[in-house]
Amino acid sequence: MARYKDEQCRICRREGQKLFLKGCRCYSDKCSVTRRNYAPGQHGQKKAKLSEYGTQLREKQKTKSFYGVGEKQFRKYFDMASNKKGITGENLLQILESRLDNVVYRMGFGVSRPQARQLVTHGNIEVNGKKVDIASYLVKSGDVVAVREVRKDNPVVKENVENNSVRPLPEWLEVDKEKMSGKVVRLANREDIDLPVEEHLIVELYSK
Repeated sequence: MARYKDEQCRICRREGQKLFLKGCRCYSDKCSVTRRNYAPGQHGQKKAKLSEYGTQLREKQKTKSFYGVGEKQFRKYFDMASNKKGITGENLLQILESRLDNVVYRMGFGVSRPQARQLVTHGNIEVNGKKVDIASYLVKSGDVVAVREVRKDNPVVKENVENNSVRPLPEWLEVDKEKMSGKVVRLANREDIDLPVEEHLIVELYSK
Protein backbone atom coordinates (compact mmCIF):
# COMPACT_ATOMS: atom_id res chain seq x y z
CA MET A 1 0.00 0.00 0.00
CA ALA A 2 1.27 3.50 -0.85
CA ARG A 3 2.40 5.54 2.13
CA TYR A 4 2.45 9.29 2.63
CA LYS A 5 6.15 10.11 3.04
CA ASP A 6 6.05 13.89 3.42
CA GLU A 7 5.99 15.75 6.75
CA GLN A 8 3.06 14.34 8.74
CA CYS A 9 2.33 17.66 10.44
CA ARG A 10 1.23 18.98 7.03
CA ILE A 11 -1.69 16.54 7.16
CA CYS A 12 -2.91 18.01 10.46
CA ARG A 13 -2.55 21.54 9.13
CA ARG A 14 -4.49 20.61 6.00
CA GLU A 15 -7.38 19.33 8.14
CA GLY A 16 -7.13 22.26 10.55
CA GLN A 17 -6.93 20.08 13.66
CA LYS A 18 -4.64 17.70 15.50
CA LEU A 19 -4.70 14.12 14.21
CA PHE A 20 -2.08 13.01 16.79
CA LEU A 21 0.21 11.44 14.21
CA LYS A 22 3.46 12.25 16.03
CA GLY A 23 2.77 11.17 19.60
CA CYS A 24 4.18 13.41 22.34
CA ARG A 25 5.01 16.22 19.90
CA CYS A 26 1.29 16.75 19.33
CA TYR A 27 0.86 17.66 23.02
CA SER A 28 3.81 20.08 23.10
CA ASP A 29 4.38 23.66 21.96
CA LYS A 30 6.20 22.25 18.91
CA CYS A 31 2.90 21.09 17.38
CA SER A 32 2.56 22.64 13.92
CA VAL A 33 -1.19 23.16 14.31
CA THR A 34 -0.53 25.27 17.39
CA ARG A 35 2.25 27.27 15.75
CA ARG A 36 0.76 27.63 12.26
CA ASN A 37 -2.96 27.06 12.36
CA TYR A 38 -3.54 27.31 8.62
CA ALA A 39 -3.24 24.98 5.64
CA PRO A 40 0.24 24.35 4.17
CA GLY A 41 1.33 25.77 0.85
CA GLN A 42 1.52 29.16 -0.82
CA HIS A 43 -2.21 29.87 -0.50
CA GLY A 44 -2.72 28.15 2.85
CA GLN A 45 -3.79 31.27 4.73
CA LYS A 46 -6.64 31.97 2.31
CA LYS A 47 -9.86 30.44 3.59
CA ALA A 48 -11.82 28.94 0.72
CA LYS A 49 -15.46 27.97 1.15
CA LEU A 50 -15.90 24.25 0.52
CA SER A 51 -18.68 22.82 -1.58
CA GLU A 52 -20.83 19.96 -0.29
CA TYR A 53 -18.63 17.50 -2.16
CA GLY A 54 -15.49 19.18 -0.81
CA THR A 55 -16.74 18.89 2.78
CA GLN A 56 -17.50 15.19 2.32
CA LEU A 57 -14.14 14.57 0.67
CA ARG A 58 -12.21 16.33 3.46
CA GLU A 59 -14.03 14.22 6.05
CA LYS A 60 -13.01 11.05 4.25
CA GLN A 61 -9.40 12.21 3.90
CA LYS A 62 -9.28 13.18 7.57
CA THR A 63 -10.58 9.76 8.67
CA LYS A 64 -8.06 8.00 6.42
CA SER A 65 -5.28 10.08 7.99
CA PHE A 66 -6.42 9.31 11.53
CA TYR A 67 -6.07 5.58 10.94
CA GLY A 68 -3.26 5.64 8.37
CA VAL A 69 -5.28 3.82 5.71
CA GLY A 70 -4.92 4.15 1.94
CA GLU A 71 -7.78 4.76 -0.49
CA LYS A 72 -8.08 1.18 -1.79
CA GLN A 73 -8.19 -0.32 1.69
CA PHE A 74 -10.54 2.37 2.99
CA ARG A 75 -12.97 1.58 0.17
CA LYS A 76 -12.72 -2.11 1.06
CA TYR A 77 -13.64 -1.31 4.67
CA PHE A 78 -16.59 0.79 3.47
CA ASP A 79 -17.89 -2.12 1.38
CA MET A 80 -17.53 -4.42 4.40
CA ALA A 81 -19.44 -1.91 6.54
CA SER A 82 -22.20 -1.62 3.91
CA ASN A 83 -22.72 -5.38 3.91
CA LYS A 84 -23.02 -5.61 7.70
CA LYS A 85 -26.24 -5.12 9.63
CA GLY A 86 -26.60 -1.77 11.32
CA ILE A 87 -25.60 1.79 10.45
CA THR A 88 -22.95 1.86 7.71
CA GLY A 89 -20.99 4.81 9.12
CA GLU A 90 -20.79 3.31 12.59
CA ASN A 91 -19.85 -0.08 11.15
CA LEU A 92 -17.02 1.62 9.23
CA LEU A 93 -15.57 3.22 12.36
CA GLN A 94 -15.88 -0.08 14.25
CA ILE A 95 -13.87 -1.86 11.54
CA LEU A 96 -11.19 0.85 11.61
CA GLU A 97 -10.98 0.65 15.40
CA SER A 98 -10.55 -3.14 15.13
CA ARG A 99 -7.29 -2.83 13.18
CA LEU A 100 -4.41 -4.30 15.14
CA ASP A 101 -2.25 -1.18 14.90
CA ASN A 102 -5.09 0.91 16.33
CA VAL A 103 -5.67 -1.59 19.17
CA VAL A 104 -1.95 -1.54 20.04
CA TYR A 105 -2.13 2.26 20.14
CA ARG A 106 -5.31 2.28 22.22
CA MET A 107 -3.73 -0.13 24.72
CA GLY A 108 -0.85 2.30 25.20
CA PHE A 109 1.94 0.21 23.69
CA GLY A 110 2.56 2.93 21.09
CA VAL A 111 2.50 6.72 21.48
CA SER A 112 0.85 7.15 18.07
CA ARG A 113 -0.83 4.98 15.46
CA PRO A 114 2.17 5.22 13.08
CA GLN A 115 4.48 4.01 15.85
CA ALA A 116 2.04 1.25 16.82
CA ARG A 117 1.97 0.17 13.16
CA GLN A 118 5.74 -0.04 13.21
CA LEU A 119 5.70 -2.17 16.37
CA VAL A 120 3.32 -4.60 14.66
CA THR A 121 5.19 -4.83 11.35
CA HIS A 122 8.51 -5.37 13.17
CA GLY A 123 7.11 -8.47 14.88
CA ASN A 124 6.73 -7.13 18.42
CA ILE A 125 3.07 -8.06 18.86
CA GLU A 126 1.16 -11.33 19.22
CA VAL A 127 -2.54 -12.14 19.14
CA ASN A 128 -3.77 -15.13 21.13
CA GLY A 129 -0.17 -16.28 21.57
CA LYS A 130 0.77 -16.13 17.87
CA LYS A 131 2.96 -13.47 16.26
CA VAL A 132 1.04 -11.17 13.94
CA ASP A 133 2.97 -8.65 11.85
CA ILE A 134 0.09 -7.39 9.71
CA ALA A 135 -1.06 -3.96 10.88
CA SER A 136 -4.45 -4.30 9.15
CA TYR A 137 -5.29 -7.54 10.98
CA LEU A 138 -8.81 -7.17 12.41
CA VAL A 139 -9.17 -8.28 16.01
CA LYS A 140 -12.31 -9.95 17.33
CA SER A 141 -14.08 -9.87 20.67
CA GLY A 142 -12.16 -12.03 23.15
CA ASP A 143 -8.77 -11.72 21.42
CA VAL A 144 -5.73 -11.25 23.64
CA VAL A 145 -3.17 -8.79 22.27
CA ALA A 146 0.26 -8.66 23.90
CA VAL A 147 3.87 -7.68 23.45
CA ARG A 148 5.79 -10.86 22.59
CA GLU A 149 7.81 -12.32 25.45
CA VAL A 150 11.10 -11.93 23.57
CA ARG A 151 10.36 -8.21 23.01
CA LYS A 152 9.18 -7.19 26.48
CA ASP A 153 12.61 -5.73 27.26
CA ASN A 154 12.20 -3.28 24.38
CA PRO A 155 12.96 0.13 26.00
CA VAL A 156 10.66 1.93 23.57
CA VAL A 157 7.64 -0.18 24.55
CA LYS A 158 8.47 0.14 28.26
CA GLU A 159 8.69 3.91 27.96
CA ASN A 160 5.45 4.04 26.01
CA VAL A 161 3.55 2.03 28.63
CA GLU A 162 4.85 4.34 31.35
CA ASN A 163 4.14 7.57 29.46
CA ASN A 164 0.66 6.44 28.39
CA SER A 165 -0.42 5.40 31.90
CA VAL A 166 -2.41 8.63 32.26
CA ARG A 167 -4.17 8.21 28.92
CA PRO A 168 -7.79 7.00 29.28
CA LEU A 169 -8.35 3.37 28.28
CA PRO A 170 -11.44 2.68 26.14
CA GLU A 171 -14.13 0.62 27.87
CA TRP A 172 -13.97 -2.04 25.16
CA LEU A 173 -10.40 -2.95 26.12
CA GLU A 174 -8.67 -4.35 29.21
CA VAL A 175 -4.92 -3.95 29.78
CA ASP A 176 -2.44 -5.48 32.22
CA LYS A 177 0.49 -3.06 32.07
CA GLU A 178 2.75 -5.31 34.11
CA LYS A 179 2.34 -8.20 31.68
CA MET A 180 2.15 -5.84 28.67
CA SER A 181 -0.97 -7.56 27.43
CA GLY A 182 -4.59 -6.70 26.93
CA LYS A 183 -7.92 -8.19 25.95
CA VAL A 184 -10.58 -7.07 23.50
CA VAL A 185 -13.63 -7.25 25.76
CA ARG A 186 -15.96 -6.31 22.91
CA LEU A 187 -15.81 -4.41 19.65
CA ALA A 188 -15.99 -0.64 19.87
CA ASN A 189 -19.33 1.17 19.78
CA ARG A 190 -19.77 4.65 18.32
CA GLU A 191 -19.87 6.08 21.85
CA ASP A 192 -16.39 4.63 22.51
CA ILE A 193 -14.75 6.45 19.60
CA ASP A 194 -13.49 9.87 20.64
CA LEU A 195 -12.37 11.06 17.20
CA PRO A 196 -14.02 14.16 15.67
CA VAL A 197 -15.37 12.31 12.65
CA GLU A 198 -18.75 12.85 10.97
CA GLU A 199 -19.07 9.45 9.38
CA HIS A 200 -22.40 10.24 7.70
CA LEU A 201 -20.53 12.57 5.33
CA ILE A 202 -18.35 9.66 4.19
CA VAL A 203 -21.43 7.52 3.56
CA GLU A 204 -22.96 10.36 1.53
CA LEU A 205 -19.77 10.71 -0.49
CA TYR A 206 -19.61 7.03 -1.44
CA SER A 207 -23.36 6.93 -2.10
CA LYS A 208 -23.16 9.44 -4.97
